Amino acid sequence: MAEAAICAGCRAYFGYPITPQTELLEYMAAHMHAVGGAFVQAESEVAAINMCYGASAAGVRAMTSSSSPGISLKMEGISYLAAADLPCVIINVARGGPGLGNIAPAQGDYFQATKGGGHGDYRMIVLGPASVAEGIELTMLAFDLADKYRVPVMVLSDGMLGQMMEPVALPEHVAIDSLPDKPWALTGARGRSPNSISSFAMDPRDLSRIDTRRERRYRRIEKDEIRYRETETSDAAIVVAAYGTVARIARSVVRMARSEGIKLGLFQPITLWPFPYAPLRRLSSRVGTILTVELSAGQMVEDVRLAVAGRSETPFYGTLGGLVPTPKDILREVKRYVD
Repeated sequence: MAEAAICAGCRAYFGYPITPQTELLEYMAAHMHAVGGAFVQAESEVAAINMCYGASAAGVRAMTSSSSPGISLKMEGISYLAAADLPCVIINVARGGPGLGNIAPAQGDYFQATKGGGHGDYRMIVLGPASVAEGIELTMLAFDLADKYRVPVMVLSDGMLGQMMEPVALPEHVAIDSLPDKPWALTGARGRSPNSISSFAMDPRDLSRIDTRRERRYRRIEKDEIRYRETETSDAAIVVAAYGTVARIARSVVRMARSEGIKLGLFQPITLWPFPYAPLRRLSSRVGTILTVELSAGQMVEDVRLAVAGRSETPFYGTLGGLVPTPKDILREVKRYVD
Protein backbone atom coordinates (compact mmCIF):
# COMPACT_ATOMS: atom_id res chain seq x y z
CA MET A 1 0.00 0.00 0.00
CA ALA A 2 2.94 2.32 0.64
CA GLU A 3 4.31 1.65 -2.84
CA ALA A 4 0.82 2.10 -4.31
CA ALA A 5 0.58 5.50 -2.61
CA ILE A 6 3.90 6.56 -4.14
CA CYS A 7 2.74 5.29 -7.55
CA ALA A 8 -0.47 7.31 -7.12
CA GLY A 9 1.53 10.51 -6.69
CA CYS A 10 1.65 10.80 -2.92
CA ARG A 11 4.48 13.22 -2.17
CA ALA A 12 3.84 14.02 1.48
CA TYR A 13 3.63 11.35 4.15
CA PHE A 14 3.38 12.04 7.88
CA GLY A 15 3.11 9.26 10.44
CA TYR A 16 4.01 7.82 13.80
CA PRO A 17 5.02 4.23 14.61
CA ILE A 18 2.44 1.78 15.87
CA THR A 19 2.13 -1.96 15.33
CA PRO A 20 0.95 -3.50 13.01
CA GLN A 21 1.39 -0.66 10.48
CA THR A 22 4.96 0.44 11.19
CA GLU A 23 6.30 -1.33 8.09
CA LEU A 24 4.29 1.10 5.99
CA LEU A 25 5.92 4.06 7.72
CA GLU A 26 9.36 2.44 7.35
CA TYR A 27 8.79 1.92 3.62
CA MET A 28 7.84 5.56 3.17
CA ALA A 29 10.94 6.64 5.10
CA ALA A 30 13.10 4.62 2.74
CA HIS A 31 11.46 5.57 -0.57
CA MET A 32 9.82 9.01 -0.47
CA HIS A 33 13.09 10.93 -0.90
CA ALA A 34 13.87 9.10 -4.15
CA VAL A 35 10.70 10.48 -5.78
CA GLY A 36 11.16 14.01 -4.45
CA GLY A 37 8.61 13.56 -1.69
CA ALA A 38 8.54 14.56 1.96
CA PHE A 39 8.59 12.04 4.80
CA VAL A 40 8.18 13.18 8.40
CA GLN A 41 7.97 10.94 11.44
CA ALA A 42 5.87 13.34 13.46
CA GLU A 43 6.07 13.76 17.22
CA SER A 44 2.57 12.31 17.61
CA GLU A 45 -0.44 11.08 15.68
CA VAL A 46 -2.11 14.45 16.32
CA ALA A 47 0.81 16.24 14.72
CA ALA A 48 0.85 13.88 11.75
CA ILE A 49 -2.78 14.45 10.75
CA ASN A 50 -2.39 18.22 11.06
CA MET A 51 0.70 18.09 8.85
CA CYS A 52 -1.52 16.34 6.29
CA TYR A 53 -3.92 19.29 6.56
CA GLY A 54 -1.11 21.71 5.70
CA ALA A 55 0.31 19.66 2.83
CA SER A 56 -3.14 19.03 1.33
CA ALA A 57 -3.99 22.73 1.57
CA ALA A 58 -0.86 23.39 -0.51
CA GLY A 59 -2.19 21.06 -3.22
CA VAL A 60 0.03 18.02 -2.56
CA ARG A 61 -1.28 14.46 -2.45
CA ALA A 62 -0.86 13.68 1.25
CA MET A 63 -1.25 10.54 3.34
CA THR A 64 -0.94 9.26 6.86
CA SER A 65 -1.31 5.79 8.32
CA SER A 66 -1.74 4.28 11.75
CA SER A 67 -3.46 1.52 13.68
CA SER A 68 -6.62 1.73 15.75
CA PRO A 69 -5.59 3.77 18.84
CA GLY A 70 -3.52 6.05 16.63
CA ILE A 71 -6.47 6.63 14.30
CA SER A 72 -8.53 7.67 17.33
CA LEU A 73 -5.97 10.39 18.04
CA LYS A 74 -6.21 11.59 14.44
CA MET A 75 -10.00 11.92 14.46
CA GLU A 76 -10.17 15.62 15.35
CA GLY A 77 -7.81 16.38 12.49
CA ILE A 78 -9.83 14.24 10.09
CA SER A 79 -12.92 16.26 11.00
CA TYR A 80 -10.97 19.45 10.27
CA LEU A 81 -9.86 18.07 6.89
CA ALA A 82 -13.48 17.26 6.02
CA ALA A 83 -14.66 20.70 7.18
CA ALA A 84 -12.00 22.43 5.06
CA ASP A 85 -12.85 20.26 2.00
CA LEU A 86 -9.30 18.91 1.85
CA PRO A 87 -8.40 15.61 0.18
CA CYS A 88 -6.29 13.20 2.21
CA VAL A 89 -5.74 9.44 2.39
CA ILE A 90 -5.67 7.69 5.76
CA ILE A 91 -4.73 4.01 6.07
CA ASN A 92 -5.86 2.16 9.18
CA VAL A 93 -4.20 -1.23 9.72
CA ALA A 94 -6.70 -2.10 12.44
CA ARG A 95 -5.87 -4.14 15.54
CA GLY A 96 -7.73 -5.64 18.47
CA GLY A 97 -9.45 -3.29 20.88
CA PRO A 98 -10.91 -1.34 22.54
CA GLY A 99 -8.20 0.61 24.33
CA LEU A 100 -4.67 -0.61 23.79
CA GLY A 101 -6.06 -4.07 22.97
CA ASN A 102 -3.44 -6.10 21.11
CA ILE A 103 -1.72 -6.19 17.73
CA ALA A 104 -3.86 -8.96 16.21
CA PRO A 105 -6.27 -8.30 13.30
CA ALA A 106 -9.77 -7.03 14.11
CA GLN A 107 -12.65 -5.14 12.52
CA GLY A 108 -13.86 -3.21 15.54
CA ASP A 109 -13.08 0.15 13.87
CA TYR A 110 -15.96 -0.07 11.37
CA PHE A 111 -18.25 2.28 13.32
CA GLN A 112 -15.43 4.79 13.81
CA ALA A 113 -14.60 4.82 10.11
CA THR A 114 -18.08 4.77 8.58
CA LYS A 115 -20.21 6.64 11.12
CA GLY A 116 -17.95 9.62 11.77
CA GLY A 117 -15.43 9.07 14.55
CA GLY A 118 -14.71 12.77 14.79
CA HIS A 119 -17.12 15.56 15.65
CA GLY A 120 -19.72 17.23 13.48
CA ASP A 121 -21.58 16.33 10.29
CA TYR A 122 -19.03 14.86 7.92
CA ARG A 123 -18.27 11.68 6.01
CA MET A 124 -15.20 9.85 4.78
CA ILE A 125 -15.19 7.49 1.85
CA VAL A 126 -14.10 4.17 3.37
CA LEU A 127 -12.61 1.34 1.28
CA GLY A 128 -12.17 -2.22 2.58
CA PRO A 129 -9.51 -4.35 0.83
CA ALA A 130 -9.57 -8.14 1.21
CA SER A 131 -6.12 -8.92 -0.21
CA VAL A 132 -2.75 -7.31 -0.83
CA ALA A 133 -3.73 -6.80 -4.47
CA GLU A 134 -6.95 -5.07 -3.44
CA GLY A 135 -4.93 -2.99 -0.97
CA ILE A 136 -2.88 -1.70 -3.90
CA GLU A 137 -5.90 -1.10 -6.12
CA LEU A 138 -7.91 0.67 -3.44
CA THR A 139 -5.01 2.82 -2.26
CA MET A 140 -4.60 4.10 -5.82
CA LEU A 141 -8.34 4.67 -6.03
CA ALA A 142 -8.38 6.45 -2.66
CA PHE A 143 -6.18 9.28 -3.94
CA ASP A 144 -8.33 9.76 -7.03
CA LEU A 145 -11.57 9.82 -5.02
CA ALA A 146 -10.08 12.18 -2.44
CA ASP A 147 -9.14 14.66 -5.15
CA LYS A 148 -12.37 14.23 -7.11
CA TYR A 149 -14.63 15.01 -4.16
CA ARG A 150 -12.21 16.94 -1.87
CA VAL A 151 -12.82 14.57 1.04
CA PRO A 152 -10.69 12.40 3.33
CA VAL A 153 -10.64 8.76 2.22
CA MET A 154 -9.80 5.89 4.56
CA VAL A 155 -8.47 2.50 3.49
CA LEU A 156 -9.64 0.24 6.33
CA SER A 157 -7.24 -2.69 6.42
CA ASP A 158 -6.33 -4.90 9.40
CA GLY A 159 -3.36 -6.55 11.07
CA MET A 160 -3.60 -9.70 8.96
CA LEU A 161 -3.45 -7.85 5.64
CA GLY A 162 -0.83 -5.52 7.08
CA GLN A 163 1.52 -8.42 7.87
CA MET A 164 0.75 -10.56 4.81
CA MET A 165 2.99 -11.21 1.80
CA GLU A 166 1.72 -12.43 -1.56
CA PRO A 167 2.69 -11.86 -5.19
CA VAL A 168 1.15 -8.80 -6.84
CA ALA A 169 1.58 -6.71 -9.97
CA LEU A 170 2.64 -3.21 -8.96
CA PRO A 171 1.09 -0.31 -10.87
CA GLU A 172 2.89 2.20 -13.05
CA HIS A 173 3.81 5.53 -11.49
CA VAL A 174 1.31 8.28 -12.24
CA ALA A 175 2.93 11.34 -13.81
CA ILE A 176 2.67 14.19 -11.32
CA ASP A 177 1.90 16.70 -14.08
CA SER A 178 -1.07 14.55 -15.13
CA LEU A 179 -2.83 14.87 -11.76
CA PRO A 180 -5.94 17.06 -11.63
CA ASP A 181 -5.46 20.79 -11.16
CA LYS A 182 -6.30 22.23 -7.74
CA PRO A 183 -7.16 25.88 -8.32
CA TRP A 184 -8.35 26.12 -4.72
CA ALA A 185 -4.94 25.26 -3.22
CA LEU A 186 -2.73 27.70 -1.31
CA THR A 187 0.11 28.01 -3.79
CA GLY A 188 0.73 31.76 -3.58
CA ALA A 189 -1.58 34.49 -4.91
CA ARG A 190 0.71 36.24 -7.38
CA GLY A 191 -1.37 37.01 -10.47
CA ARG A 192 -4.68 35.89 -8.96
CA SER A 193 -7.01 36.53 -6.05
CA PRO A 194 -5.92 34.79 -2.84
CA ASN A 195 -7.50 31.51 -1.82
CA SER A 196 -8.77 30.85 1.69
CA ILE A 197 -9.07 27.46 3.40
CA SER A 198 -10.76 27.24 6.78
CA SER A 199 -13.03 24.98 8.81
CA PHE A 200 -14.47 27.94 10.76
CA ALA A 201 -17.65 29.92 10.02
CA MET A 202 -18.83 32.10 12.89
CA ASP A 203 -22.22 32.99 11.45
CA PRO A 204 -24.61 29.99 11.73
CA ARG A 205 -26.18 30.93 8.39
CA ASP A 206 -22.78 30.75 6.70
CA LEU A 207 -21.96 27.41 8.32
CA SER A 208 -25.37 26.01 7.40
CA ARG A 209 -24.81 26.99 3.76
CA ILE A 210 -21.32 25.42 3.72
CA ASP A 211 -22.47 22.22 5.43
CA THR A 212 -25.49 21.90 3.11
CA ARG A 213 -23.26 22.19 0.05
CA ARG A 214 -21.00 19.47 1.47
CA GLU A 215 -24.00 17.23 2.15
CA ARG A 216 -25.00 17.51 -1.52
CA ARG A 217 -21.53 16.26 -2.40
CA TYR A 218 -21.99 13.28 -0.07
CA ARG A 219 -25.26 12.44 -1.84
CA ARG A 220 -23.38 12.38 -5.17
CA ILE A 221 -20.83 10.02 -3.65
CA GLU A 222 -23.61 7.73 -2.42
CA LYS A 223 -25.09 7.71 -5.93
CA ASP A 224 -21.92 7.27 -7.98
CA GLU A 225 -19.25 5.50 -5.91
CA ILE A 226 -20.83 2.29 -4.62
CA ARG A 227 -18.51 -0.71 -5.00
CA TYR A 228 -19.13 -4.33 -4.04
CA ARG A 229 -18.49 -7.87 -5.25
CA GLU A 230 -20.85 -10.85 -5.41
CA THR A 231 -19.60 -14.44 -5.58
CA GLU A 232 -21.93 -17.35 -6.49
CA THR A 233 -25.07 -15.43 -5.54
CA SER A 234 -27.18 -16.13 -8.64
CA ASP A 235 -28.65 -19.34 -7.20
CA ALA A 236 -27.67 -18.95 -3.54
CA ALA A 237 -30.03 -20.04 -0.78
CA ILE A 238 -27.82 -18.45 1.88
CA VAL A 239 -25.29 -15.64 1.57
CA VAL A 240 -22.39 -14.58 3.77
CA ALA A 241 -21.90 -10.81 4.02
CA ALA A 242 -18.29 -9.94 4.90
CA TYR A 243 -15.60 -7.40 4.12
CA GLY A 244 -11.84 -7.29 4.30
CA THR A 245 -9.99 -10.29 5.68
CA VAL A 246 -13.22 -12.13 6.48
CA ALA A 247 -14.41 -11.79 2.87
CA ARG A 248 -11.13 -13.36 1.78
CA ILE A 249 -11.73 -16.31 4.12
CA ALA A 250 -15.38 -16.53 3.07
CA ARG A 251 -14.40 -17.11 -0.57
CA SER A 252 -12.92 -20.43 0.56
CA VAL A 253 -16.06 -21.14 2.57
CA VAL A 254 -18.18 -20.70 -0.56
CA ARG A 255 -16.07 -23.26 -2.41
CA MET A 256 -16.23 -25.72 0.50
CA ALA A 257 -19.98 -25.31 0.89
CA ARG A 258 -20.63 -25.75 -2.83
CA SER A 259 -18.58 -28.97 -2.80
CA GLU A 260 -21.02 -30.28 -0.18
CA GLY A 261 -24.07 -29.23 -2.17
CA ILE A 262 -24.84 -26.11 -0.11
CA LYS A 263 -25.81 -23.17 -2.32
CA LEU A 264 -23.75 -20.52 -0.54
CA GLY A 265 -22.85 -17.11 -1.93
CA LEU A 266 -20.76 -14.15 -0.78
CA PHE A 267 -21.62 -10.45 -0.72
CA GLN A 268 -18.50 -8.32 -0.18
CA PRO A 269 -18.91 -4.57 0.34
CA ILE A 270 -15.82 -2.77 -0.98
CA THR A 271 -17.03 0.73 -0.21
CA LEU A 272 -17.92 0.54 3.46
CA TRP A 273 -19.10 4.12 3.09
CA PRO A 274 -21.03 4.59 0.98
CA PHE A 275 -22.43 1.19 1.93
CA PRO A 276 -24.02 -0.80 -0.95
CA TYR A 277 -27.52 -0.78 0.52
CA ALA A 278 -29.42 -1.07 -2.76
CA PRO A 279 -27.55 -4.10 -4.19
CA LEU A 280 -27.86 -5.94 -0.89
CA ARG A 281 -31.54 -5.03 -0.67
CA ARG A 282 -32.11 -6.53 -4.13
CA LEU A 283 -30.22 -9.67 -3.14
CA SER A 284 -32.27 -10.07 0.04
CA SER A 285 -35.49 -10.21 -1.99
CA ARG A 286 -34.51 -13.69 -3.26
CA VAL A 287 -32.22 -15.07 -0.51
CA GLY A 288 -33.69 -16.43 2.71
CA THR A 289 -30.68 -15.89 5.01
CA ILE A 290 -27.82 -13.37 4.95
CA LEU A 291 -25.22 -14.26 7.58
CA THR A 292 -22.87 -11.40 8.49
CA VAL A 293 -19.41 -12.46 9.66
CA GLU A 294 -17.00 -9.98 11.24
CA LEU A 295 -13.92 -9.79 13.45
CA SER A 296 -15.98 -7.79 15.93
CA ALA A 297 -18.98 -7.93 18.23
CA GLY A 298 -21.17 -6.85 15.31
CA GLN A 299 -20.85 -3.51 13.51
CA MET A 300 -21.33 -3.88 9.76
CA VAL A 301 -24.25 -6.17 10.57
CA GLU A 302 -26.24 -3.05 11.47
CA ASP A 303 -25.86 -1.76 7.91
CA VAL A 304 -26.73 -5.20 6.56
CA ARG A 305 -29.94 -5.20 8.58
CA LEU A 306 -30.80 -1.67 7.45
CA ALA A 307 -30.39 -2.79 3.84
CA VAL A 308 -32.36 -6.02 4.24
CA ALA A 309 -35.17 -4.38 6.24
CA GLY A 310 -36.67 -7.70 7.31
CA ARG A 311 -36.78 -9.32 3.86
CA SER A 312 -34.35 -12.05 4.97
CA GLU A 313 -33.09 -13.53 8.19
CA THR A 314 -29.92 -11.66 9.23
CA PRO A 315 -27.97 -13.69 11.83
CA PHE A 316 -24.50 -12.67 12.96
CA TYR A 317 -21.27 -14.53 13.70
CA GLY A 318 -18.29 -12.69 15.11
CA THR A 319 -14.97 -13.29 16.83
CA LEU A 320 -13.30 -10.95 19.31
CA GLY A 321 -9.87 -10.14 20.68
CA GLY A 322 -8.01 -10.62 17.40
CA LEU A 323 -9.09 -14.23 16.89
CA VAL A 324 -9.63 -15.03 13.21
CA PRO A 325 -12.12 -17.76 12.28
CA THR A 326 -11.06 -20.54 9.94
CA PRO A 327 -13.11 -21.49 6.88
CA LYS A 328 -14.31 -24.55 8.81
CA ASP A 329 -15.52 -22.32 11.66
CA ILE A 330 -17.58 -20.19 9.28
CA LEU A 331 -18.90 -23.22 7.37
CA ARG A 332 -20.04 -24.74 10.65
CA GLU A 333 -21.98 -21.55 11.35
CA VAL A 334 -23.45 -21.52 7.83
CA LYS A 335 -24.77 -25.06 8.32
CA ARG A 336 -26.86 -23.87 11.28
CA TYR A 337 -29.07 -21.96 8.83
CA VAL A 338 -29.30 -24.57 6.07
CA ASP A 339 -32.68 -26.32 5.84
